[in-house]
Amino acid sequence: MSNAAPRWAWVDGVLLAADARHISAFDRGFQLGDGVFETLRAAGGRVTELAEHTARLRGSADGLAIELPDDLDTRLATGIDNLLAAEGLGGPNGDASVRITVTRGPWMSRGLLPASDERLTATIVIQAWPVTAAPGTTPAHGISAVSSRVRRDPGNPLATLKTTSRADYVYAKLEARRAGADDTLFFTVDGHLSEATSANVFLIRRAADGVLELATPSLTCAILAGTTRSWILRWAASVGLRPHEGQLTRADLAAAEEVFLTASVAGVVPVVRLDGQLVGDGQPGPWTLRARANREAYITQA
Repeated sequence: MSNAAPRWAWVDGVLLAADARHISAFDRGFQLGDGVFETLRAAGGRVTELAEHTARLRGSADGLAIELPDDLDTRLATGIDNLLAAEGLGGPNGDASVRITVTRGPWMSRGLLPASDERLTATIVIQAWPVTAAPGTTPAHGISAVSSRVRRDPGNPLATLKTTSRADYVYAKLEARRAGADDTLFFTVDGHLSEATSANVFLIRRAADGVLELATPSLTCAILAGTTRSWILRWAASVGLRPHEGQLTRADLAAAEEVFLTASVAGVVPVVRLDGQLVGDGQPGPWTLRARANREAYITQA
């Protein structure tokens, strides 16, 4: 996906030049990573699953007790529309990656938390970038992934919140870069598959009873419940694959016929190599390509 520089940022209801100063140095998001975010796709002037993303944003904010404005839904819808128009990414030919970031807001004092009777005003920022296919993520190529040394803890209450505290994910992405790979897979402290740095993981496999199955880590495996993940699980049932959510192991990965990642912007991304070993025949599999095409059709035609 393209990282072409944006020209504008929507900050607390105002469009500002992208290279202007936007937030206070005392903002809690800058100081402590005390914030939450969502990334979504807007294609053809339509925002994909905005209601689902907003609901998840609220859930993450609730987890950190960040107070959101009552009119959040309206603010986000209006802000996205205004930003896309300013960036030239709205309308029938537009295709954008949109990021919504919400922090607890600026606080002029020190410490981890303000007093319980002190109310801060959340900072809300929306950014947008054009979406273009990158060579490493096209169906014709697929990507490679490696296992991370970072372990996810299913008992950690932050594991299911999409916070701006992403040092673990940055470290994991560095692991991939150092290994010459495209992405990294996390495992839990007890050895079960979790997720990628910014995507959910799916396997196509033949179950013990002979049924072809679409398997993915369950919500108990320290994963973020992606909106695309939910869509893919519904899709699987509609095309004759048996959806399975559970605890998956390295052996399950090694035996999989196909592996793919799912994310709101990238869609369905084939994984053709894991820890130096080919997945299947080393090419994107037919079910992966079908899922990718069907998801893309849903986004662009919804």
